[in-house]
Amino acid sequence: MRTAIEKAGYASEPVLRDIRFELPPGRLLAVIGPNGCGKTTLIRAISGVLPNVQGECHINGTDLLRADETARARLLAVVPQSTYIPPAFTVEEVVLMGRTPHLNWLGTLSARDTEIAHEAMRLTDVEGFAGRWCSQLSAGERQRVILARALAQDTPVLMMDEPTSHLDLRYQIEFLEITKTLASQQDKTILIALHDLNLAARFGDTVMAMKDGRVAASGSAAEVLTPEHIQDIYGLPVEVFQSPGKQGTIILPV
Repeated sequence: MRTAIEKAGYASEPVLRDIRFELPPGRLLAVIGPNGCGKTTLIRAISGVLPNVQGECHINGTDLLRADETARARLLAVVPQSTYIPPAFTVEEVVLMGRTPHLNWLGTLSARDTEIAHEAMRLTDVEGFAGRWCSQLSAGERQRVILARALAQDTPVLMMDEPTSHLDLRYQIEFLEITKTLASQQDKTILIALHDLNLAARFGDTVMAMKDGRVAASGSAAEVLTPEHIQDIYGLPVEVFQSPGKQGTIILPV
């Protein structure tokens, strides 16, 4: 995915300016920054929710910002911040909605569509309550169902906006381990906006820090998550430790 957004925002007020990055298949980009820095706006701009975005975003030769809705949905799946899903549907029905961009003109589900949806449910640990009404789900369960629906969409690029915000500690780690595996084993390109700097350090192949609608720093966790950068971006003094284990960089407020 190659992205160059010159300007994007709401009405006449730009929020993003000069956002440029390239993310190859098989890589996970963790986007960090304080509230209001533009993380959600960036995801909305790339996914086509915002009108009049100046720039381009290419996936497999297609510019998402100029593609029609179906073409865009076959290339990009989004897990939004909100965990709302229709309460009158079962978990399986919601996950099968992810197959919509791939259906024929009759809208008929094939055995392959069902197989892909059930694999997505298995990966996200929601297959055990496939027949449950969505109104009966907890916030964390709904978040996992939304991820399953996005995985069922079977796109080369997956973007997630604060996907762990409603998950307990176990599912935060499992959720991000799933996405990391999707990147490495299925060659998916994944962009995740995160608040937790330790999770960003642990799972991001690349970390991109945003401030005031611009890219403040980009690179490895060790390059971006320094006391100086964090102080500048968040206005908070921290200590940064390098763990010898798989956690890598660990950030603690002073």
